[in-house]
Amino acid sequence: MWRCARTICVVLLLFALGFLPVYAASAQELRIAYVDMKAVLDNAPQVVAGRIKLDQEFRSRNDAIELDEMRGDSLEQRLAQGDVDADNRLQMERDLRELRRNITRRKEDLRDELSFRRTEEVQGLEEQINIAVQEIARRNGYDLIVSSPVIYANPDLDITDLVLEQLEVEYAADQLELGND
Repeated sequence: MWRCARTICVVLLLFALGFLPVYAASAQELRIAYVDMKAVLDNAPQVVAGRIKLDQEFRSRNDAIELDEMRGDSLEQRLAQGDVDADNRLQMERDLRELRRNITRRKEDLRDELSFRRTEEVQGLEEQINIAVQEIARRNGYDLIVSSPVIYANPDLDITDLVLEQLEVEYAADQLELGND
């Protein structure tokens, strides 16, 4: 029985080795590329424009929080001077605690909403990025394009700059189209 199993293994091994040269020949023709998605998401003009848009959208709320923080710092300094009578001191300490709690809550709300909106913006661009990568693959004859994170990619395989250039062209075209409307 062992002899039969060993014979089957030898036959399968020889069979597999017979196909190895065919597989190796086809693997040499395979064109592979790599895209650093972090770099794309940091530098694509669509992402940069989205960041600016979000900054404008949330600027007033952030400024209001910063103003309240300055008010709280001022209250703390006034309390530290020690020239406030006991009744006013208690009221100022209560006001300061309430202000700090309010600031903390508003900061958390702002951070959560900003994070949600950033995710929305990136998800809206995913399809556009994927289409740009597919266009580059077709145009340059790539069979496989992998994106980060990967354990290792030879820098010669990196087509991130091509993807960014494609996205810049698409962004410029979109801006022209918006300008003509």
